[in-house]
Amino acid sequence: MGESVAEATITSWLKKVGDTIELDEAVVEIATDKVDSEVPSEVDGTLVEILFEQDTVVAVGQTIAIIETIGNEETPIQTLDDKEDIVEQVEQVQQTIEAASVIKNSPITKTSNSGKFFSPLVRKIAETEGLSMEQLDMVSGTGKDGRVTKNDILSFIEDKNNLLSTKISESENIILETKDVVKPISVSVNGEDEIIEMTRMGKLVSKHMVASVQTSAHVQSFIEIDVTNIVKWRAKVKDAYFIREGEKLTFTPILMHAVAATIKKFPMINIAVQGDNIIKKKNINLGMAAALPDGNLIVPVIKNADQLNLVGMTSQVNDLATRARNNKLQPDEIQDGTYTVTNVGSFGSVMGTPIINQPQVAILALGAIRKVPSVIETSEGDFIGIRQKMFVSHSYDHRVVNGALGGMFIKTLKETLEAWDLNQEF
Repeated sequence: MGESVAEATITSWLKKVGDTIELDEAVVEIATDKVDSEVPSEVDGTLVEILFEQDTVVAVGQTIAIIETIGNEETPIQTLDDKEDIVEQVEQVQQTIEAASVIKNSPITKTSNSGKFFSPLVRKIAETEGLSMEQLDMVSGTGKDGRVTKNDILSFIEDKNNLLSTKISESENIILETKDVVKPISVSVNGEDEIIEMTRMGKLVSKHMVASVQTSAHVQSFIEIDVTNIVKWRAKVKDAYFIREGEKLTFTPILMHAVAATIKKFPMINIAVQGDNIIKKKNINLGMAAALPDGNLIVPVIKNADQLNLVGMTSQVNDLATRARNNKLQPDEIQDGTYTVTNVGSFGSVMGTPIINQPQVAILALGAIRKVPSVIETSEGDFIGIRQKMFVSHSYDHRVVNGALGGMFIKTLKETLEAWDLNQEF
């Protein structure tokens, strides 16, 4: 699933117990953060057991199903004639038994008195947070048949310190820390209104945005950039570029290439905050916010963007954008971003004030490129002319990025773009 992916949610089983499965045939659909993927079988065989049901959150590395294989000349069954292999297998079995014993002897049992089932991951989280079985039984499950998912218990833990009162049994001796509760505003619904449930991705984006605003002290700087030379240069070379590279040359990779070069000059914009520490990122991984057909957002990441030339950047941008629209991104391709760029101009917006993509500390919004009357300074005096201009909005975390750094960053970006050479090669 990629180095940065720790868990996934099983969204759908494509096969049921007893079905015959061929090599590379999709068995199950899973979801990690914002990416849905199909998991193919690595062997031919028969599905004999499903260990986790739909909507269960499973840690990477866990066995989720058992496939029985039949040996033949092409795929022989592996034997354990070697003594060392046998010893290794026995040790693995012992470790499995010990792990199962830990769960069995845990105060958080698999099922509660009310009959609720709790997955190993949910029980582990409950034990880590010091929840009792009675408290765990109070968690409302949104999974299949009311099963408690990882998100359910994390939401419960987050909310418990903000509750004024908690309904618990008389025998419990638990005191919860209480804080003021912000009650949700009641919305009046009549017969003509349509109620639409948020999608899974929509819920994730919603929580991510609220968490970012609560975490970072957002502040914005704005600057107007004259991109007339870039517009003229692209118009001059785009046909030759398509013939040579087989791809369209848009403004996005040109701007992203300039952003990556500017970040390299201001490494303290390429950081993350962890408690009282600042993590200075070595790699410049540019997130490229993209809108999906259903209206949700996804942010594929261009890794080591400062090491790409314009051709390489164009290839990466076009590939990630296409696969994002077709829901073909891999989980690792939306991870580890260190700075994000969003193109609000693609929707006609002149400028925007984007929300920082945590745990990053800054995000850049590119406005629409427009023809505007402008004062042009020359050695013979000033005159009015038509220029191609765009606004750039820079949102940054004022806890660690001050106005001088945030402003100098976009000022340098402006100087880079306005100095574009009309005669340069691509």
